[in-house]
Amino acid sequence: MSSKDLLFTQKSFLIDIEGMKCGGCVRSVEQTLINHPNVLAANVNLVSKTALIDLETADPGIDEILKALTDRGFPARERVASEFTEKLDNEGWWEQWRQLMVALTLLLFSVLGHLAEGGQLNLAIVGRLPFHAALATVALFGPGFPILKRGFKATLKLSPTMDTLVGLGVSSAYLASLISLVWPEVGWPCFFNEPVMLLGFVLLGRFLEDRARCRTNLALKQLAKLQPDKARLVLENGEIREVRVGALKPGEKVQLLAGDRIPVDGCVIEGNSAIDISGITGEPLPLEASPGTNVTSGSLNLESNLIIEVQQVGVKTALARIIKLVEEAQTRQAPIQRLADRVAGNFCYGVVTLSIATFVFWWKLGTKLWPEVLNVSGQGLMHNHIHNLHSPLGSNAETPLGLAIQLSIAVLVVACPCALGLATPTVVTVASGQAAKKGWLFRGGDVIEKASSLKQIIFDKTGTLTIGRPLVINIFGTKNQDHLLKLSASLETNSRHPIAHAVLQEAQKRGVTPLEASNTKTYPGLGLEGNVEGIAETVLVGNPEWLQSKGIGFSKSIQSKLKESINLGHTIIAVAEGKNLLGILLIDDKLRPGIDVTLNRLRKQGIKLLILSGDRKEAVIRIGQKLGFQEKEIGWKLLPDEKLKKLKLIKEKGNVAMVGDGINDAPALAESDLGIAVGTGTQIAQETSDLVLLGDRLESLPEALLLSRRTMNKIKQNLIWAFGYNLIALPIAAGIMLPKFSLLLSPPIAALLMAISSITVVLNALSLKAT
Repeated sequence: MSSKDLLFTQKSFLIDIEGMKCGGCVRSVEQTLINHPNVLAANVNLVSKTALIDLETADPGIDEILKALTDRGFPARERVASEFTEKLDNEGWWEQWRQLMVALTLLLFSVLGHLAEGGQLNLAIVGRLPFHAALATVALFGPGFPILKRGFKATLKLSPTMDTLVGLGVSSAYLASLISLVWPEVGWPCFFNEPVMLLGFVLLGRFLEDRARCRTNLALKQLAKLQPDKARLVLENGEIREVRVGALKPGEKVQLLAGDRIPVDGCVIEGNSAIDISGITGEPLPLEASPGTNVTSGSLNLESNLIIEVQQVGVKTALARIIKLVEEAQTRQAPIQRLADRVAGNFCYGVVTLSIATFVFWWKLGTKLWPEVLNVSGQGLMHNHIHNLHSPLGSNAETPLGLAIQLSIAVLVVACPCALGLATPTVVTVASGQAAKKGWLFRGGDVIEKASSLKQIIFDKTGTLTIGRPLVINIFGTKNQDHLLKLSASLETNSRHPIAHAVLQEAQKRGVTPLEASNTKTYPGLGLEGNVEGIAETVLVGNPEWLQSKGIGFSKSIQSKLKESINLGHTIIAVAEGKNLLGILLIDDKLRPGIDVTLNRLRKQGIKLLILSGDRKEAVIRIGQKLGFQEKEIGWKLLPDEKLKKLKLIKEKGNVAMVGDGINDAPALAESDLGIAVGTGTQIAQETSDLVLLGDRLESLPEALLLSRRTMNKIKQNLIWAFGYNLIALPIAAGIMLPKFSLLLSPPIAALLMAISSITVVLNALSLKAT
């Protein structure tokens, strides 16, 4: 696994599931998966219609799990990475559209029938009751049949869903009307319009809801489009041929023209250009690419032609793994979502229970307490077969049994668990997609929820607050600094020590070319000694104490500078030619650009900041004070286990995040409530973290935390709306306001409100894009 591999194990599977319509469906699917003996955990997403399952063994018999879901009424298949774009295209769109058009046409005829019945339209046939009965029959066994089928299957499995409620409601209304039509003496009004209007509004709501839900995945779709289909393969004879990206293999060469998207992960071997990496990391400044620079798929070549060597192709590229990570993140549930799904899962049982209770109450007790609720004046009209098709259920009831049946049906058709099921996953999907566009990879909805409640953040120093690479920050003691730098770089040329890298980088920066060195000796922990081409005396490069032990004298000004630099925690390298001290190099790790602004923004958000580092005290204190930390907020010379113990103590004071990039940070990243890794850090740091900030931009951390808080606010708003709708609609449908106010909720209007309720939570989630 390369350093770009973020969090993918062989034991996790992403599967596509059809037939989920509400929170009850989600609960049913979760229970089916969790009850399988090989499934350790399951996270189901209603928005993307997927499930992420963690399995006990690498060879789990996934087909058995898929069959169990299909038998339960939820056809499922394992997700293939290359199918992502097809998934977003919603291949069932036309079938859904056809059903909606049929349902709306029937609804239009139903309205024309009402107009004809009232004398406003001269169409005798459509104003007759048999015509309305025919419309209801076509609606139930046409566009409504899939709903009835799924609802009936869910009932047999004792896992009621939204389709169960709608199916029970429309079929009950249809059967009651049919009985009244065939046997008028039962004293019930006919309401054939209810199934037609209810199914029309339900299908319209679901269609609009699905269209809106597709927009929630727009960011992920845009990421997928960054992967081009074709590449310009450079053959061994220099000929260039256009081939499919999937046909490329590691080690082959690809030509990139200016304006081309990079099709693979690779390394530049010819050319110089600027690479736009904002689509992958969110970094606004382009990457200056030259031979030896690694480039990632999905990036954009801006300026000139490049030749790159292929390293990773297809699902192994950084872009593919980012897409997969975001897909999995959108499926992993937040604790608040699990609560909502549990409520939605039991919601259907509650609604059926309320429907039965409503039936029993109004049949046996309600009409005795409030006899005025019965429309006794309408008996003559009933016997003359003049049925008021415009009235809500219950408004024309003539008997306690008739009223009880109508109000119990009203409860079934008014209930809406869809909004409850959509309230959280829509927001998490939008938030994860928006974050991915900016280079912030949240591991899931649970991570977003944790991030929203952070109270403390612990930073590692090296590679987090600083850039993680030692650099020469100053040279003292000689007028000819280039000569000093040339001699030290000549000895350091063959060394792999980070200090040697700093010296060579400074020489390259100043255009100083090292000379040939010979007889070089390394003294571990002390320095280097050797001969340099054209220099008569032996050259020594090392720590000041070692050079002094060799009899090399230091002037008072150099000694003063040494003392000052030691107090500041700088690394000091002295350079001598023979017994003559040329001067000293001060080496230090520079602060990460913009880190002071980042920390100030976090403090303004009310977050307490601390530093835990393995570096020496002087260096950590100096960096901490420069960034506004008090000494009590700083820890130094900490081994990984010591850092872990400190973190556990800090956790007792509230939720804590750990920001790091190195191997020594991995235990603390895993132990913290929220592990945050900088994308340029090590593989193990990324794999043990909950939030990865791609690129080299720690200043995006305050924005990512702010997004998490906005996300949780949107989730709470959605849940309040979803619960509020049902808390208001269900009691009205059950007749609570009938005795005193004569107020009933018409099921067609309730169906429209139900659709609006679901669409509202999706649109509220989409509004997160504008914040």
